[in-house]
Amino acid sequence: MKTKACREQFLKIFDSIDFESIIDHPNILIAARFWDYDRYCAAKTCYRFMRKIDDLIDNYKAANKRIAPEERKAFLTDVGLWLQMVVISDNCNPEKEALIKTMEHFRIPLWTLESFAKSMIYDINNDGFRTLEDFIDYSQGASVAPASIFVHLSGLKQSGDGYREPEFDVREAATPCAIFSYLVHIIRDFKKDQLNNLNYFADDLVRKNGLSRQDLNDIAHGSQVPGGFRNLIREYHGIADKYRKKTIEILKRIGPMMEPAYRLSLEMIFSLYLMVFERIDPENGSFTSAELNPLPAETRQRVFDTILNLNIE
Repeated sequence: MKTKACREQFLKIFDSIDFESIIDHPNILIAARFWDYDRYCAAKTCYRFMRKIDDLIDNYKAANKRIAPEERKAFLTDVGLWLQMVVISDNCNPEKEALIKTMEHFRIPLWTLESFAKSMIYDINNDGFRTLEDFIDYSQGASVAPASIFVHLSGLKQSGDGYREPEFDVREAATPCAIFSYLVHIIRDFKKDQLNNLNYFADDLVRKNGLSRQDLNDIAHGSQVPGGFRNLIREYHGIADKYRKKTIEILKRIGPMMEPAYRLSLEMIFSLYLMVFERIDPENGSFTSAELNPLPAETRQRVFDTILNLNIE
């Protein structure tokens, strides 16, 4: 498809998006709107399956602070049964059949769900993260795995009635942007997470900056933002910046291997998280949702600019 025709098609889709109505998971919903409908449905099928077990654990923690040792066995059983829906296909569960059919048709690797399940098991057995390294390891399942499904679907090539797998290593390609966006997500949703008894800041970096978990909770509930917390945010912002730079290099490398609409979707995901990253102000910020979440009109403009700046050649 010629460059002009591509942009005209993308702008037509852009004009159909109601930015005001997209509230939950806006970046994925916006970026995937430029896909063919079958791949869009495949992503929704996989993410709905992953969200089911993730919400089960997060909702329990929101109501109970942490999972008691005597209740962990039941949650671990739930995760095992969740994973068996894909690994073992010996009954007629419609949801299970739809997922298996989707994964087979789109050649989605099973490791994505296995890695995601590993992070859920970590959530059940642990209360937060002792070190930054623990968090990065956890991110391989909690963030890189679902991002890899998105990147995998973006990199597929049509082949007869089916698809050829991407021409690049999906996990390697997905990792920098996934961790960049996760770190940005943690800063953006700091107050909301704390109010739901969730903490994603690593204990070693919290202590390094003279803070405690209780301090984080107090800040989320309205206490004055101390210098130590600004230093903590500055440190996380710096780590995110390293992954930002790696993401730019990855997109340059894999972009030519992808069809324009799918290249656009990856550029758009990155660009939309970059909007939040650019709003983080360690020196003067209050780190509220209102401060860090772009307005719908700002998101609309960023999407428009991403379309115009896409290198389709």
